[in-house]
Order: sequence, then structure tokens, then C-alpha cells
Amino acid sequence: MSSYTFISCKDMTTDEFVNVIKAERDKSAEEVIVVDITKQSPRFEDVKKVLYAGANFALVEDEKIFAEAQARFEEKIVKSLDEVDERIEGLKTVTKIPFSEFKTNENGLVPCIAQDYYTGKVLMMAYMNEESYNKTLETGLMTYWSRSREKLWTKGEESGHFQHMLSLTIDCDKDTILAKVKQEGPACHTGNETCFFTPLAVKNSSEVSDAFTVLQDVYATIKDRKENPREGSYTNYLFDKGIDKILKKCGEECTEIVIAAKNPDKEEIKYEIADFLYHVMVLMAVKDVSWDEIITELDRR
Repeated sequence: MSSYTFISCKDMTTDEFVNVIKAERDKSAEEVIVVDITKQSPRFEDVKKVLYAGANFALVEDEKIFAEAQARFEEKIVKSLDEVDERIEGLKTVTKIPFSEFKTNENGLVPCIAQDYYTGKVLMMAYMNEESYNKTLETGLMTYWSRSREKLWTKGEESGHFQHMLSLTIDCDKDTILAKVKQEGPACHTGNETCFFTPLAVKNSSEVSDAFTVLQDVYATIKDRKENPREGSYTNYLFDKGIDKILKKCGEECTEIVIAAKNPDKEEIKYEIADFLYHVMVLMAVKDVSWDEIITELDRR
């Protein structure tokens, strides 16, 4: 039988079981949480809130709600704990190539590049030996070999800025590992988001940055306007008018998207969607919601 945390919602209100799930999730990002939503009057809304709060699986017995929930959430909806065991087995880390087949240096080490799974940014480079590699697979936390201290170190063990391993890939020569991770806090000991922040050479280019970087940059500008107002700024006009004005603009932009979608020329809908995203980011700044939080929520769904 697989190991997991089981929570029953039978005698809880919606707010109560959401808080319990969030508290369990805060203890560990790797913990598998199974929630039984069997209650007197189960609702599809309960299933959504259970999964959005951080549960991995929802146990649903009501046939109607099971069908509706499975159509939306697929493998996260189960009818029995036996199904949970099967699904958890499918979540376990599988390594196809043993460390002994890697091309290590004379000290038995192989470089490992850590990349943010959500943004694609390269965060840092460190070394792994067989012991740190196996511990990473076992715990799900990136663990390296410190050459200066000559011992294992789990990233974040002192700072709290853990790296949750999402995938490991070896390159064609089997001498470098790429780790895609979920990073908590900054990756660099200097407090920078990434260890690669010192420019050496930059060639002018007209290439557009990746989509997520553009969204983050625009959001950062909006946040800066909030903290450092500028006269004549439309963004500051919205902040000054307050959340009701911002919500009204979001609604108006939604309508503009619907109208633009009826136009065969896609240029108009691109423009309207960009307008909508801008106003949504103003709303995000007011509510102090970041793109990282949005992406994490989407990924969890």
C-alpha cells in the first residue's frame, strides 16, 4: 500500500476542509494528499476546492459528480483507495539510466544545471555524485555534492530556498544533467533570482523575449507604478480610481474580446487580449497576486 495523507470531509464545512488541506500542503510540497468528499450533499464545487487547495486526489462516490469531475480533472478523481495506490505508483520517480553509466570527472562528479520549470530561466550549476543523485531521486529535493565542504548539501537546507525536482535529463554525452525544478525563493546566495546575473557580452537582437518573461516584465512595471507613482500614468490613474474602476475595465475588455472574436481578422483579437491581460495585471497588483502563483495554480490543475 502506498503512503499518503487521507482527509475526510464528511463532518467539515467547505472552509474547514480547504484550510486543513492547505495546512497539510504547507508542510510538504511532495506529500500525496487524498481527500474523501463523501458527505450528505456532495457538490462538484467541493471537488474543485479540494483539488485547488492542494489535494492530489479526490475520492468521489456520487456517480453524477464523479462523471462531471472526471471529465474535468481526469486522473485526479478516484472511486476507491485501490485506485489511489495505482495512481501513486504512476507518480513515482523512474530512472532509466543508472549513475554508473554517466561520464563523471576524476572525482566521480557530474555537473548539474538547475532550470526553473515555470520560467525556463537557468538558475545555477552545481555538482552531483552518485549519493547526491540517489538522494535527489529519493526525497524529490535537489541534493548536490559540495566540493568546498566535501559533503552532501540539499539546496535550501540553510536558507529555506529549496529546489523541488520535477525532472532530470542527461545530455547526449551523458556527462551533464539538466534538472527542471520548482524553486522556492531566490536560487543564488546573493539574493538574486539566478546565479547568472553578471553580463559578459550582449549582442543586439530584435528577437522577442519568451512570453512568460514579457508578462513578468510588464507586471513588474505595473508594480513599480504602484510603489512609485508617475504623473500622467494611466496605470496610476487606475490605482487612484480604485478596484471598482479596475474591475469595470476588466469586464469591458472581456466584452471587447468577444466582439473581436467575431472578426475574421485576428489582429483585432490580439490587441484586445493584450489590453485585457494588462488590466488583469493591474488587478493582480492590487490583490498582490504574482504570475508565479498563477502559473503554479495552472500547473496544479
